[in-house]
Amino acid sequence: MLRVVEIMSTREKEIYKVTLVGSAVNVLLTVFKFVAGIVGHSAAMTADAVHSLSDLLTDAVVLLFVSISGKPEDSSHDYGHGKYETLATTVIGIALAAVSVGIGWKAVEALLFWYHGGTLQAPGMLALWAAVVSVVLKEFVYQYTVRRGRKLSSPAVEANAWHHRSDALSSLGTLAGIGGAILLGDRWTVLDPLAGLVVAFFILRVAWKLLKGGFDELMEASLPDEVEKEILEVVNSFPDVHDPHHLRTRRIGSRYAIELHIRMDGTMPLAEAHARTCEIEQAMKARFGADTHITLHVEPIK
Repeated sequence: MLRVVEIMSTREKEIYKVTLVGSAVNVLLTVFKFVAGIVGHSAAMTADAVHSLSDLLTDAVVLLFVSISGKPEDSSHDYGHGKYETLATTVIGIALAAVSVGIGWKAVEALLFWYHGGTLQAPGMLALWAAVVSVVLKEFVYQYTVRRGRKLSSPAVEANAWHHRSDALSSLGTLAGIGGAILLGDRWTVLDPLAGLVVAFFILRVAWKLLKGGFDELMEASLPDEVEKEILEVVNSFPDVHDPHHLRTRRIGSRYAIELHIRMDGTMPLAEAHARTCEIEQAMKARFGADTHITLHVEPIK
């Protein structure tokens, strides 16, 4: 038990470290983008700043929920607190969807104003440079965060990485819109809000993926078919174990939960059957992680 606690503590510290790096970048970019959006008269950059602000909020969500999900099993949570991490992923998806709707709404308002004969102000060079800096920094943070999230097997960290990537895409669209509005003249100032609308679409796609994954886990969806196939391969590698059936799987945060019925020779001594099930459990934990929750039910061969 002490070893498990030590592993969880190390993992939690690593998640904090990754999230804080992203938060530091988000603070700098949020301030820079708001200043650039206001001074540079860019609706797309201001919307991008709002997106970066949402990153700060979701960083806070990850830090809060991961600290809870890292707690060990207790009397009121027999399977641990891993679902809090799944809940964090879902909250991030909801935040992204809300940001997408807000950006899209502002963009549509500007486009309708232009369509009815209104004149949109061209953005300034400060907004253009802010977009360039944002694309570079956010892509760097995405690459760093997603690698760490996969290594730590943390869906919340990976979800937060995609939030960084969505901000990079947001800034890329903003860069195209602002650059076109500046370089092509007043007739093309409409590219600024148009870029905001494109950005909103990309953000909404990411939000949908995160929400679908989060809701699937919260609703106890089974693990992917390829994972269940691997589970059966591990069990079938034991020659005296037969007919694995009634396989049930799900995720508990970063852990897998596996329930399975197997059949063995009914004349096998209980101690030997117990030893074999322990070997199967160890083999599966070696393949899917030491914290994998495994329940094996042994039946005699008829």
